[in-house]
Amino acid sequence: MLKKTNSTGTAMSIKRVGFQSWTDENLCVESNHNDILYYTTRWDALCPYVDVSDEMLKNVPKPFIVYALPPEGPYGVPIGDQYGLVDTQSDAFWNDERRTRKFREYDKMWRNFVYSEEVIPGTEFTFDRMVEMGGQHFENCYIDDREIEGFIDYCQKLKVLVIKVHDTDGTLVLTDVSILLPEYNQLYGSFCQWNRTYKNKSPGLYACLLAIRWANKNNLRYYNLGPVGDYGYKELFVTDYEPIYSLALTDLDHPLALDDTSPLHTDFDVKHWNQVYRDVEPIKKFNRVS
Repeated sequence: MLKKTNSTGTAMSIKRVGFQSWTDENLCVESNHNDILYYTTRWDALCPYVDVSDEMLKNVPKPFIVYALPPEGPYGVPIGDQYGLVDTQSDAFWNDERRTRKFREYDKMWRNFVYSEEVIPGTEFTFDRMVEMGGQHFENCYIDDREIEGFIDYCQKLKVLVIKVHDTDGTLVLTDVSILLPEYNQLYGSFCQWNRTYKNKSPGLYACLLAIRWANKNNLRYYNLGPVGDYGYKELFVTDYEPIYSLALTDLDHPLALDDTSPLHTDFDVKHWNQVYRDVEPIKKFNRVS
């Protein structure tokens, strides 16, 4: 059962970096691999481009992993996975023969359904509203309450696109939630919850198509599909790949470091453990736009 956790803190104890705020009590979220405990941040599950600072990293428990650091920043190393980006303004994307055929198929399958689009200030999101839109998805994907609160925190100065699709009888078929990132000229797909009764209609793919069309109409160049390594279905949409920069802090004799199947091994080269600052130039192609 999802329930709101206590994330209050005094003004003096709240720290800030980028779009994020945290206290010593709510920064870390426990994760497990083969019953081995490690830690991630409260923005890990639902947010892109998680900023860190020396202050944040100074006293975190280990092992500690931060995924998806800002591509233009000084922190982190590239991992094996990548972000899949869709150039929504590309004629080549819209005119690709396979894509146009698949998009026609989706439009035909969903022609009798009704969809709505709403841009909502992040300040209007509450824990209960998040659970209403994605509670089943959060439970299925083991998304912690603190990560839901992390999304709310991250979006306080941003806007969020919510797309809903209903059947003709009023049944809610899917709710798709994306974060507008104007500094990156980007719409980031955060999560999608869909009714399993409609599985044969590929609701997740249709939600992506609706979000991409919205980004195109509203002059956001890229739709970010998130990590693509384990999600072959995203290949239909991807036009560009962006490295994902991450960092891992660990004691070398920790059980997680000794487990060859752990994320320390599957996501990182051993030589990059405990490397806080990257040894390559920040990427420019998808840098924040002015």
